[in-house]
Amino acid sequence: MYKIQNKRSIVLLLSTFYFQSLLNKWSFHSFGIISVKDDGMILDSRKLAGVAILGALVVVFDYALKFSGLKIPFPLFQDVKFDFTGIPVVICYLLYGLFPGATTSAVVFFAILVRSGNFIGASMKAIAEFATIFGISIGSLFDKSSERINKTFQIVFSVILRVVVMFLVNLVVLTIAYGYTFDVSLGLSPLIAIFNVFQGLLSLIVGFLILELLKRRVPSLVT
Repeated sequence: MYKIQNKRSIVLLLSTFYFQSLLNKWSFHSFGIISVKDDGMILDSRKLAGVAILGALVVVFDYALKFSGLKIPFPLFQDVKFDFTGIPVVICYLLYGLFPGATTSAVVFFAILVRSGNFIGASMKAIAEFATIFGISIGSLFDKSSERINKTFQIVFSVILRVVVMFLVNLVVLTIAYGYTFDVSLGLSPLIAIFNVFQGLLSLIVGFLILELLKRRVPSLVT
């Protein structure tokens, strides 16, 4: 057992180094468009450290909640459970942009895969978290006259995109990978959609609250 856990730790560590090398290679605009770094666009070491810390938090949350048994089952469909791994992903996007947020979503995938060996579950969780931050980026384009209204757009679009994307993903996965009939998969979809609304809101609300706290306590991190 020790050897297996040690191998998993090595794989996770190598994955972290890989994504950090990607961050060193690329830089990005506030909306997340990727471009090769040049003299005027270099992601500084402080941001790299921030992304690395948030990626590490994803791993900590995933392992801690799994092995402590603190994940809360969704009452209407107890096969899915609430967790906090999406919060560092949201914070990473809000602080650094879409590509760093996507990198943290990839860390979600590798953390779950290394811990559980469940490729499908890891992929679905990573897709859900990426859809969440991509929805924020879409919502940020609307009505910038008021920060409060713009934030509302970000949350609404984020939840909608997460629900729509995961509705389609779950429909395919439940039918093909788990052998449910299409009718059964379609019948479960509303329950999964409701779950994704609450899970998305949990990550978003906590993420935005932490961002506001950082603005007040450590404004240099947000500027």
